[in-house]
Amino acid sequence: MDASQITTLLDVELSDCQVTVDGGDGKYFVTVIGDVFEGLNAVKRQQTIYKILNEHITSGAIHAVTMNLMTVNESQAS
Repeated sequence: MDASQITTLLDVELSDCQVTVDGGDGKYFVTVIGDVFEGLNAVKRQQTIYKILNEHITSGAIHAVTMNLMTVNESQAS
């Protein structure tokens, strides 16, 4: 599994979000910006992503995921 495949998986489930995935060899850095995260704490935001990627984590195709998850307003403030 490569970064572009993960990007596609996330794009399908989070179509209203801006998704960027970097990395390789099972270790990825995922940035997702979207209002889907509005009102969610950090753990709930991560659970949103893990729910989508869990099958690939369980299979071993993805070993590690570092996440930067923000609402549109949060991304504009930084």
